[in-house]
Formats: sequence, C-alpha cells, structure tokens
Amino acid sequence: MIVPDATPRPIDHVLAGAPDAPALIERAGVLDYAMLEDAVARCAGWLAAQGFAPGDRVASWLPKTRMACILPLAVPRAGLVHVPINPALRRAQVEHILTDSGARLLVTQTARAMGLDGIATPIVAEDALDGPALGRSDADPGALAAILYTSGSTGRPKGVMLSHANLWLGAVSVAQYLKLTPADRVLGVLPLSFDYGQNQLLSSWMAGASVAPLDYLTARDVVKAVTRVAATTLAGVPPLWVQLLEAEWPVETAAMLRRLTNSGGALTPRLVRDLRARFPAADLYAMYGLTEAFRSTYLDPALIDAHPDAIGRAIPFAEVMAVRGDGTRAGAGEPGELVHAGPLVAQGYWQDAERTAQRFRPAPEFAASGGTAVWSGDTVVEGEDGLFRFVGRDDEMIKSAGNRISPQEIEEAVLAGGEAREAVAMGIADARLGQAIHVVLAGDPAREEPLRARLKRDLPSFMQPRSYDWRDALPRNANGKLDRAGLRQEMQA
Repeated sequence: MIVPDATPRPIDHVLAGAPDAPALIERAGVLDYAMLEDAVARCAGWLAAQGFAPGDRVASWLPKTRMACILPLAVPRAGLVHVPINPALRRAQVEHILTDSGARLLVTQTARAMGLDGIATPIVAEDALDGPALGRSDADPGALAAILYTSGSTGRPKGVMLSHANLWLGAVSVAQYLKLTPADRVLGVLPLSFDYGQNQLLSSWMAGASVAPLDYLTARDVVKAVTRVAATTLAGVPPLWVQLLEAEWPVETAAMLRRLTNSGGALTPRLVRDLRARFPAADLYAMYGLTEAFRSTYLDPALIDAHPDAIGRAIPFAEVMAVRGDGTRAGAGEPGELVHAGPLVAQGYWQDAERTAQRFRPAPEFAASGGTAVWSGDTVVEGEDGLFRFVGRDDEMIKSAGNRISPQEIEEAVLAGGEAREAVAMGIADARLGQAIHVVLAGDPAREEPLRARLKRDLPSFMQPRSYDWRDALPRNANGKLDRAGLRQEMQA
C-alpha cells in the first residue's frame, strides 16, 4: 500500500498512482493517472480564466460523470470552493443551495439545466470546462476547499465547510485503515455530494487504486457492475445492503469483493450475519461518521463477528470520547455524548454562526486535542474493551414511562426474526406514558402476529411497541439513508 506523508497538502495533489495505472473506470473507457491529472489541469485552467475571485463558489449538479469526479480536485486547484449538489435533489433544493452558497457558477448537464429556467446563477454545460492546463495548487491547507450540504431532511440543507486539510487527512486516514492498495478497484455507488461518497474518490486515489463510479437503478445493476469492473471494494448504507442481500449473487461475483464498508447508519447483528454469509471472502468494516467531522470510528473486521453492535475505535487523526452532560469523561459502560476532536473537524456551517456555535464548541478540558470539537448530539457508550457502541441521537431517544429507550435497540429486536425487511422505531405522544413506541416496517403485515409474539418473549414490557405501520418500502433521503426525520414528522402531523 502507498502510505503518503500525513502532512496536509492541497487536495488536488491527491493523485498518487503511477502515471499509467488505472484511476477512473468508466463505461466508455479508463483514465489512467496521467490522463486524469491532465483532465483536472485543463478543467482548472478553464475555471481560472473566468475571472472569479479566490474563494468564490462553483457548484455542480451532476450524476457520476467524468466531470463530477474531476471537479472536487479542479475547483480547489483554481483557488475556488466546490459545492457539489446531490443529483437526486429537486429544483427548490438546488435553488436554495445555489443562493445560500452564493455560487458564481453551476456546472450541470443540458437536460438538467432546462429545469432551472429563471435561476440567477450562471449555468455551464459540463463538456465546456476545457482550457489551458493549470499546474498543481500551492493553496494553504487550511483554506476552504468544499462546502457539502446535508440532505435537509429536518429543514433546509446547511453547508458544512471543509478545508483542504480536512479532505486530505480524511483520504489518508481511510486509505490506511482500509488497507487500500493500487490493485484495488472501488465501485462508487454513493452520491459524490455525500462525504462518504466523495471520500471514495479521494482515498482510492491517495492509495493509487482505481474507482468505478456507478449510478444504478436496481441492486442487480450493482451485481453486474461488480462483475464488469472486477470490483474489490464496495461501500454502502444499511438500506442498500438490504437490497443487495435480496439480489442474486453468482458465487464467483460475490467472491470478487474483498472489502465492504458501512456508514450512514448502524449495522444490525442480523445484517452483519447475512453480509458475512453472502460475502465470506470480504472484510466487513462498520463505521460511524458525521459530515461535520467526516468520520469518527471504525471497527476492525476481525472483531465484527464477536461485536456486531460496535462502531469501533477512533480512526487515524480523530480523537473520539463519550462525554457527560457536565463536560467530564463518561465512565466505561456509561452513556455519554459522542464528541470528536482533532484535525478532521470541519470549519463550521457556511454563513450560519448560530448553528455553528451549537455544534462546534471547545473540546472538553480532558481531551488531548485542543481547539474546536464537534459535539455530535449522538449518545454512545465506550466499553471496557475500548469499543464504542451507538445508542441513539438524543433527540430521537424514546422517553416512555420514565425509561429512555434506544430506537436502534428496538429496531434490532424487530428485525432479528426476519418478519420485516426494514424498521424505524420512534416515540409518539401518549397521555399516560409520555411516549409510546411506534414502528414503521417494510414487509408483509400478515407477519405482525408472529412478530408481536416473539417480541413479548424477547423484550421487557416497557420496550414493547404499541403500534405498527406496515409498508411496501420505507422512504429514503437523497443520500440513500432511511428518512427517519421525515417519518417522525409524518407521524406528528
């Protein structure tokens, strides 16, 4: 594996592979590292010639095209700030992000541009960005390089500000702990506007590996792509794993995958068992992350069978701790707020000092890392073994009859017997209990009776769901995660 110098550098220096090694695998062909470097340089040269001021924002609204993969490097090389917009978003959300970021330009496709008639931001087609080659950047690693907007499931999206150093160290960290090598081929199915999806590009290129971006409609498309590109690595979120496990996998195709990585939601013990059975040759990495600090923890694959409920230990360059309400370190086995300190912490929310002050606060006094930390709002427990386990978001915890109940624990119990494919647990107002447990499930409602019978056996009385809402499928947000916030709002309406 290539292990680069961990000293932060401008993010456009990330292309570390041999010049003739494959870097970007597309249906139309393969770009080697020399060709990709040239494409980045020419795109950056075009942008630099447009007369923008340093730090101006350039947005993109693209599926996983070649240009969508080039822009995260080319825009910062030109001294500008990249604002990738999820291609699944609609006009109103796109317009909000363009306005909020003050984007000077939007790069998109002609067909997409037709739906943006009347938007003030100038629009350019992706194939127009071709100019004289611009050499590698000498930007301050602390300078702003990108603004990633959250999916906005609880209101309008907010932009997280990421520096060159944030992106660089995130790429170094992931390349190292995933043990990526130049021989790896990473199938990129996640949105490039999602920090997890964009990092697949950066960490792969940092290791000299190749990336095959994929826009897919069905799980079968993913299976076919694994075969077509001989993928060794696949990243996903729990709803995607559910779909992929329902698909047919030829034994030889499943055996190609050497590495599965999960973030964007906790794996259930059942999902761990099923993934390990379907992909026995693959290391399974459970991870926890938040856009405000990129990623916080990962679980060594050697531990996942014995500890399927754990999110692991801090990744390289991160200091992660469980903190009591009074700011002191929580004891082993004691719930506390997950706080992340160190150089992966983002620079705050774009033009939102109030929300920045709420989430980005001084690190606890006992922390080894000084400066600003991200106070996640997530409740975790650190065990005697040093492994963290996710409990739930504080604002999602169910408070019933004086008990604080983790939605994740309810969901794991619901899914353990196979009666439902997916589940989201939440609290709904109840005059006697404060909150009663309500579960929204994907599956056959005829399975409710055996599910209730099993849970009466497996869960204490105060953790028994009061009601169930069976659906053919559960809603997802633009990043492919289960839309928990949307479901809660729906239940409260």
